[in-house]
Amino acid sequence: MTDSELIVDLRGRRIETLNDFWDAVREPCGLPEWCGQNLDAWSDTINTRGISDVIDSHDVLVMHVDKRGLFDGSRREGQALADIFDAPQNRLVIHATA
Repeated sequence: MTDSELIVDLRGRRIETLNDFWDAVREPCGLPEWCGQNLDAWSDTINTRGISDVIDSHDVLVMHVDKRGLFDGSRREGQALADIFDAPQNRLVIHATA
């Protein structure tokens, strides 16, 4: 038996700020309106679970993003966000852009 994966592919989407990130993940991750848009809330959502029925219905969350904007490697808030993904249960895959 394999783990069920929720794959959220944000490649090609412009993500320059944390607000852009929240806008991008709200629908595909099934985040409720009351869910806070901050790093602590995101950590609770993907690590502790119990906030999003969509994420909770999968064993693993895999998120794909481009290596630009928030995830270009030079942004402190992007690194803080990336650090919340605690592979193997939650993985952030940062893809080089051409």
